[in-house]
Amino acid sequence: MKKRTVVILSLALAASVAVSAVTLGFSVKQSKRVNSYITNQLKRQAKEEEKTSDYKEDGYKVGNQYEIRSTTDISDAYKSGDDSKLSDTDKKTLKTASDILKSIIKDGDSDYQKELAVYEWMYQNIGQGASTVVTLPAGSDFTPQGVLISKQAVCVGYATTFRMFMQMLGLECHIVHNDYHSWDLVKLDDDCWYHVDIYTDVSSRTEFQNFNMTDATAHSGHDWDSAALPAANGVRYTYAVQNNKQVDDLVSIVPYVKKELDKKAKDRHSLYFSFKTRYTSDDLPKADPVVNGLNTAITMSGVDTMSLNGVWYNGENNDYILGIFISDYSTQQSGTTISQAELKKLTDAINKAFGVGMTPEMVSGGIKDAGNDPGYPDDTAEGGK
Repeated sequence: MKKRTVVILSLALAASVAVSAVTLGFSVKQSKRVNSYITNQLKRQAKEEEKTSDYKEDGYKVGNQYEIRSTTDISDAYKSGDDSKLSDTDKKTLKTASDILKSIIKDGDSDYQKELAVYEWMYQNIGQGASTVVTLPAGSDFTPQGVLISKQAVCVGYATTFRMFMQMLGLECHIVHNDYHSWDLVKLDDDCWYHVDIYTDVSSRTEFQNFNMTDATAHSGHDWDSAALPAANGVRYTYAVQNNKQVDDLVSIVPYVKKELDKKAKDRHSLYFSFKTRYTSDDLPKADPVVNGLNTAITMSGVDTMSLNGVWYNGENNDYILGIFISDYSTQQSGTTISQAELKKLTDAINKAFGVGMTPEMVSGGIKDAGNDPGYPDDTAEGGK
């Protein structure tokens, strides 16, 4: 009887051990899967963090030539009223920049109005819009001190000078860049960020086309590491939302465009139209024949120095706003008629073939947007359908 009991107990113990072994094996397999999943997730996260941390603003050289340099010492001195720690060069830059802000900023201006005033001053006074040009040594067109004296700038010069002004005014601002171009990202009082590319607007003579863009709008002509910078998805302070005229439909814009074309070049501006007719995203191509027809009419009337470009923008109320940009090439310096994307492709090909580090502005001497058909907003953008 004792022997039988021992056998039964032995069998029971063996079975228990077997079950435990199966359970343990299952747990080990599950643990390996969980650990593998967690490890992979951590690797992905690390890659994203590495991508973000690798993004360099100050100290980065666009085109391996034009360095983005910090101007926080100048903006801090402006806000504190103490310039004792600045170099003589920075003191002169601070004085020049302070005088400019004093002349263009009014008491009670909102953040948007301050930003707009700086943009308009730079558009009208730096580069092709400048009325007074002082020749400085090569390389002075990418730092604020050189830009404010020479009234000339490459893209880094525009971006760095604009950022300096924004920081002096207490606005957060980043310089966005890729290997061949740079522009700004500014935060306004609606707690949203907006892209500003003054260089491209000056080069193409299309004021406000690249002012306060959302990510969706900017992506149509710009490329950047979006993981490293804040998202720009507000629309309230896009120029199209702030400055549009409501008309009945697309056909209704024709007389307004003609009236604007008849003005003198210095009085001519871009136009923005919202519509009583409710256009959906499927209706946006209807603007193509309107813009193309207006361009044909301009040519047939004997004017070969002007053309129109149309761009759709998202509005605040799930509607769309059409921007009409008038380019007058008679007031432009000689430059290329290819698009920015084509210019980049050309620049890359030259750099690869010759082993050099040229930037698009070095290749072209100025960028002119050749597109006449309206661009279409990303439907996923805020305010889109």
